[in-house]
Amino acid sequence: MEIKTGIFGGSFNPIHIGHLALANYLCEYEGIDELWFMVSPQNPFKRNDHLPDNNVRLSLVEAAIKGYPRFKASDFEFQLPKPSYTVHTLQALKATYPQRDFFLIMGADNWLRFTEWKEPERILSLCSILVYPRKGYAVNETAMPRNVRMAQAPLMEISSSFIRQAIKEGRDIRFFLPESIREQAISLYE
Repeated sequence: MEIKTGIFGGSFNPIHIGHLALANYLCEYEGIDELWFMVSPQNPFKRNDHLPDNNVRLSLVEAAIKGYPRFKASDFEFQLPKPSYTVHTLQALKATYPQRDFFLIMGADNWLRFTEWKEPERILSLCSILVYPRKGYAVNETAMPRNVRMAQAPLMEISSSFIRQAIKEGRDIRFFLPESIREQAISLYE
């Protein structure tokens, strides 16, 4: 039996409760057996100004997910060429883990830009895609390819940029960050 493995890629700059709550929902309600937080060293769509070291972000993810057996922090993309193109990651994952059935996790905002990604048709041939809702991004579910579906996850309107800005402003955001990483994240972004 193939293990349904969600690939949740991102900078995780920093990881926060929105990421964790969404990932937990996908495992508990959307049929994902294991979810890998794929820490991305370089997203081709984002400028990487002030991006903390890859291993620092990876260690924050590891600390944030500790104790939940269905989550895994992954540095798989660290060994791949930069920038990190999803199609290359998926090809390498399929070759390395042939016993896994991969599900790419993406927000509705990214799904609406999916045709701009490198080799989107190849991505669709390599995995299924699970799209989660984002406020302000309406998706036509009837027009989705057969291996793409909309998750019925609750809206999570918390972003890493919101967290970084709140820290810079000295706001008390204790409930937005897991306790296990709160102090380190605050010191990193002050």
